[in-house]
Amino acid sequence: MSAGLGADGRSVVIRVRDTGCGMPPEVQAQIFTPFYTTKQLGKGTGMGMSIVYGVVKMHAGDISVESSPGSGTTFHIRLPLERAGARAEGGTA
Repeated sequence: MSAGLGADGRSVVIRVRDTGCGMPPEVQAQIFTPFYTTKQLGKGTGMGMSIVYGVVKMHAGDISVESSPGSGTTFHIRLPLERAGARAEGGTA
């Protein structure tokens, strides 16, 4: 895991990386879909990544995945440093 200031200076970027088996494009395309799972029946609900996606979006952020079979997976999360409208209101995040 790593974190840093985004190139725009107004966001934080969090990268979560593993060295697992990676994901083919067809799995990546569905990874944030509720109830999507690659696990056997009864071994998972398929809700984990859709919940993460929802939480990131609720905070006006973005999440993406980068992966290929055999080379692990990296999730990129970008969150704004202040809430939308905070400057216009004169408030802080």
